[in-house]
Amino acid sequence: ASFFARMFVQVCLYFYCKCLWRCLKFVVRKLTGRCELQRICYNTKPGAARTMKIGNCKRLQTSVSVHPDAIEKTIDDIMELKRINPDINPQLGVSLQACLLQIVGYRNLIAEVEKLRREPYDSENPQHEEMLLKLWKCLKPNSPLKARISKQWCEIGFQGDDPKTDFRGMGLLGLYNLMYFAEWDTEIAQQVLSDSLHPKYSAWQYLDFLFSFPSQFSKAEWEKKKFDKAIGYSFAIVGINITDLAYNLLVSGALKTHFYNVAPEAPTLTHFQQTFCYLMHEFHKFWIEEDPLDIMEFNRVREKFHKRILKQLQNPEMALCPHFAASESLINM
Repeated sequence: ASFFARMFVQVCLYFYCKCLWRCLKFVVRKLTGRCELQRICYNTKPGAARTMKIGNCKRLQTSVSVHPDAIEKTIDDIMELKRINPDINPQLGVSLQACLLQIVGYRNLIAEVEKLRREPYDSENPQHEEMLLKLWKCLKPNSPLKARISKQWCEIGFQGDDPKTDFRGMGLLGLYNLMYFAEWDTEIAQQVLSDSLHPKYSAWQYLDFLFSFPSQFSKAEWEKKKFDKAIGYSFAIVGINITDLAYNLLVSGALKTHFYNVAPEAPTLTHFQQTFCYLMHEFHKFWIEEDPLDIMEFNRVREKFHKRILKQLQNPEMALCPHFAASESLINM
């Protein structure tokens, strides 16, 4: 009996999907005078909510694999197939083009990021070496590097005297992200590095805390409650680890919400690097908030941070609001 019941349910679902659903769509189009694409574009505001609905349309499933240069022609073909007059619906073509550029751009961004991740750091490559040395200059402008192979690299959070061994997990992607952070958001990067090197919180954090609770805590109490628990971490190693976190968010599709809300068209590598800067800054604050007992708690804190970001990205209106110099231009998009 249960077998026949399951068969009956499956037949009903098949009938609904193949027949009834199409009939409902036909009726809705006749009543509203608009096809599904028109209803989505006219009734959903621009951003992730609209682009994700457009991406789920069966009619556009094959369009997401086209080259960006062919998107305009693809949209013309779709509008002709749907019998939509472009002169009467000029905004529809513009909206569809923006959505498809975001969808195709996201797919291409994954490929570009994956290529960087798979490319190993090569100390014989002058470009790679130049980037690495530039990273040092941006983070430690007043401390010249005495030698290419040096214990000084530990001062910016590498594990040994040659950073090339630390890039194995994320390849050039880790270096690209660290370099972008250090070059385009130098002040924040240097502050995060400085905080990570010291077992005590910085002065501005103490002042912020003091102004928040002026009558309840003295400086001695602050030192007792906070300074003795605070610890640092390896800046560069954490940067490579956060690169891995950003990479997984991208590949899993979780970052679609953010990118579709901040990139008016195709998201680029710059958008990804700006997101990395945001994640580095937010993780640093989160690390301080969590107040871990020692560095052995890093994985626990990272996983908790990862879950927080994933939860934020579940909101279709979410844009990881950048508050660093490199991304100020994205805030008002």
